[in-house]
Amino acid sequence: MREFFRSPVRILPLGFLGVIALGTVLLMLPAATESGEAPPFLTALFTSTSAVCVTGLVVVDTPAYWSSFGEGVIAMLIQVGGFGIMTFASLMGFLVLGRLRLRNTLAAQAETKTMQLGDVRRVLASVGLITLAIESAVAAILTVRFATTYGYETDHALWHGVFHSISAFNNAGFALYDDSLEGFATDGVVTLPISAAIVIGGIGFAVIAEILQHRRRPRKWSIHTKITVAGTGILLAVGFFFYLVLEWNNTLAGFDMGEKVLTSFVSSVMPRTAGFNVLPMGDLETQTWAVTDVLMFIGGGSGGTAGGIKVTTFFLLAFVIWSELRGEPDVPAFRRTIHPQVVRQATTVTLLGFGLVAIGTFTLLSATSHSLDEVLFEAISAFGTVGLSTGITDDLGPVGEVMVTIMMYLGRVGTITVGAALALRVRPRRYRFPNERPIVG
Repeated sequence: MREFFRSPVRILPLGFLGVIALGTVLLMLPAATESGEAPPFLTALFTSTSAVCVTGLVVVDTPAYWSSFGEGVIAMLIQVGGFGIMTFASLMGFLVLGRLRLRNTLAAQAETKTMQLGDVRRVLASVGLITLAIESAVAAILTVRFATTYGYETDHALWHGVFHSISAFNNAGFALYDDSLEGFATDGVVTLPISAAIVIGGIGFAVIAEILQHRRRPRKWSIHTKITVAGTGILLAVGFFFYLVLEWNNTLAGFDMGEKVLTSFVSSVMPRTAGFNVLPMGDLETQTWAVTDVLMFIGGGSGGTAGGIKVTTFFLLAFVIWSELRGEPDVPAFRRTIHPQVVRQATTVTLLGFGLVAIGTFTLLSATSHSLDEVLFEAISAFGTVGLSTGITDDLGPVGEVMVTIMMYLGRVGTITVGAALALRVRPRRYRFPNERPIVG
């Protein structure tokens, strides 16, 4: 039993369950609601899971339903969840890459025998410092803007600035407004710092650290950093283009040219990973929902606070397809050859993601009366821990809420756990079967 709890690939799922349970208990306190009455268990569990898994889906109106204490609990859960994701994923990445050396100091030695306590402390300290610096900077900008432009009282402006900076950097998508950030759609002083925090938090600590270390020498970036940065840029450009074109005469119709460009760019950042929205999601074109589905499924960078199958996973498979179409025996990328084991891992994570979304979509279709495009959007948002909704989350019913809760949890810890387990548990065979070539296609 002790060995079971010492396994590094089990620490994150078990830790998240513990924090979710604690958050559920705290949110069930009468002091957590505006009414002073204890919320239903399922409401508290759903909200706690959404906060810890930095998703942002809600079944009740956050500012209207939860008290200041309840909002504080949600912010704490977001911070703990996001910090845990970044540190665990970073440590697992270092373990896989063999960058942590000495033995017999942490539980991870049970499977890797490679981690030193000092390395872990440095990772924790670095992640904490970067988190504090970015969240403080964004909170300061938002606080000043809320106080000077919107007339908020100082304490009110400070709380809104801190809450939304935490939610943004951790890609959680919780907002203290019933329409998310739609009221600030044309205010770049609010939306651009939040967008920057989302992108930085979403690309992952390892990428941030490497960019800072080699900021003047991108050629020295690892292939992981290159794929993450390039892939993130491509996805932002794709999202910007489709939001601008598809919504030009729809939700963007009342904006001038500059406002359309700003809102489209912000929309390409927020709905992909964070769950904030500056446009009414229920009013978007069906084609825009489809584009958003793809972006949410891909998600952010490995080791970041965003969900999805990850940018590196998606673009690794794109390299595989390109190499196969060209008839190349290997998979080259940025003057490097991708290891076949990594290709299998990317394929496994993607197919498991498809499977989970399919199961969730089928369950929601069976448990609700909503259309396929609506429940598919909800399922992908839950799996990708994005938090966007077409407006059906509070109408899912008990079965639907439980299904979405499970999907948020598995979508958050599943990709990291599966990725780490596949990378750390390599079992070479001492024999090989004869080769055979089945017909494909």
